[in-house]
Amino acid sequence: MMNAIKAIIFDLDGTLIHSAPDIQFASNAALRTINRDPLDIETIISFIGNGSEVLVDRFVEFTGGGSETLKRKVFTTFMNVYEENVTTLTKPYPGVIDALSGFKARGIKLGICTNKPNDLANKICVNLDIAKYFDVICGSVANKPKKPDPYLLKSCVNAMECNLDEIAYVGDSTIDFDTAMNASINFYLFSGGYLNRPYPNFHKCIQFNDWKNININYSS
Repeated sequence: MMNAIKAIIFDLDGTLIHSAPDIQFASNAALRTINRDPLDIETIISFIGNGSEVLVDRFVEFTGGGSETLKRKVFTTFMNVYEENVTTLTKPYPGVIDALSGFKARGIKLGICTNKPNDLANKICVNLDIAKYFDVICGSVANKPKKPDPYLLKSCVNAMECNLDEIAYVGDSTIDFDTAMNASINFYLFSGGYLNRPYPNFHKCIQFNDWKNININYSS
């Protein structure tokens, strides 16, 4: 039987926030500098999840490929544009604020675990006025593994001072699912985010497609 949940950790992009429009803007700005056509938002969404370096590598390869030197140049441009526009178009999904408020009112500890760089994750949360809900925000840092390696998620768990079986991880992708499984943590799938393909193991987790309908077995 599942223990009552005392803490919830969330992915960020595609789970709490719809950030793809700003990521698309920065991606297409970077592509213009190498004379490549812009990409639609569905294509950009299919590249999101493994961190900014992988995102850039994917859209450069998709539009014709290039050398590592070219990719580093494009990555620098992408980050410069994105850092100035992290919340220009980005918004929390409908129902997220009410859900976070409800969890906090019940005394649930809340955290974020994301492959987005740590400084940008914090900046986004501050800009969107949701940082106040979280006890811990863990974004990626240099020279440390990203999800689906369990390092980031376990770092978040340790900072929250809870046992693994007292925590739920909420995400929107196969990467998040694999991260939770690698860390031996209960997983809840938000299917209204950036899930790009079916995954046979999703029958092992609880799913919801609307933040008004999230149902976690929290302690009272």
